Amino acid sequence: MSPLGLGTVKFGRDQQVKYPWSFEIPDDNAVRELLALSRDLGINVLDTAPAYGSSEQRLGQLLTQRHDWVIVSKVGEAFENGQSRFDFSAQTTRQTIERSLKKLNTDYLDVVLVHSDGDDQRVIEQEDVLESLQQLKQAGLIRAIGMSTKTTTGGLWCVEHTDVIMATRNSSDHTDDPVLDRALELNKGVVIKKGLQSGHVDTKAGGSGIEEALNYVFSHDAVNCLIAGTINPKHLTQNAHLVSQLTDSAD
Repeated sequence: MSPLGLGTVKFGRDQQVKYPWSFEIPDDNAVRELLALSRDLGINVLDTAPAYGSSEQRLGQLLTQRHDWVIVSKVGEAFENGQSRFDFSAQTTRQTIERSLKKLNTDYLDVVLVHSDGDDQRVIEQEDVLESLQQLKQAGLIRAIGMSTKTTTGGLWCVEHTDVIMATRNSSDHTDDPVLDRALELNKGVVIKKGLQSGHVDTKAGGSGIEEALNYVFSHDAVNCLIAGTINPKHLTQNAHLVSQLTDSAD
């Protein structure tokens, strides 16, 4: 995985998002250019989800050279009529994967994460979703499984029992640091969400700045990849160059 991944919620959804500014969903040419720019910048991770509107379908139509990309998608959450709906049953999990494979025009997904509803332990202990993902992994449809957690307890469990954890890390929220510590000990994959606080770290939004935020995210050795969603080529380029400087100096 490249240290910076491209979040694609803005490719397919403009409702109920937490960015500081409004935006328009880009057309196909703009998405193609962003994907080409991402590859030129060394980015190979794309983060999508069924809950991201038409994001999966658009990626399936516009991506070229599938083997060059690490596609991260999710199960558990659907976004319909402006609202999120959660379903962690075995049947829905399998149907979600089948739909994602079809929409993304691929025969496998690199990483599938459970989109938690906030009650991580109930999802882990009482729902069938993780067992179903493990079966789909064994069948060769998924290469790695994990969870986008909302609690430290849930994150620690997932580090112990799955391949990849999607955790939160930013200067305002470091509650998942024990999860990252344990992931480092076990050499598990760590993908960071909310590292730029949905754009709110931008000085124009009253934040402390992108560079400072990236420095904080990558100051923990467990971090493999930060997902940052943008449809602005300039911002994408700046983020990639800053992350490259950070990771090159760490090496």
